[in-house]
Amino acid sequence: MAALEAYASRNADEVHTDVLLKARQACYKSRDAFYDCLEKESNKKPTEIASVGLLYPAECKALRAQFVNHCRASWVKHFDRLYCKNKRVRRLLDDGGETRRAELKRSVLPN
Repeated sequence: MAALEAYASRNADEVHTDVLLKARQACYKSRDAFYDCLEKESNKKPTEIASVGLLYPAECKALRAQFVNHCRASWVKHFDRLYCKNKRVRRLLDDGGETRRAELKRSVLPN
């Protein structure tokens, strides 16, 4: 224990950028693999729950576990939110907003 403290005190300001870079690259690689699986298996029923309400199929469960293990929890949450936001925007752009307009017209019209 004393040796560890001595090492830490001598190298307190030293940042191992190669270690940080490799960890970040591993995180990005596992993230991309998980989201690729989500897109590929999008026709299957989502049965698993991730953070921020993201649902995914059981076929992607192993890739999700790798993603969670390789990335910080705050990053996982951030990437899940970003994926959901991009998916929602893509759906709105593809739909052209027609579904929402139809719902508004129905709710405004008297019965």
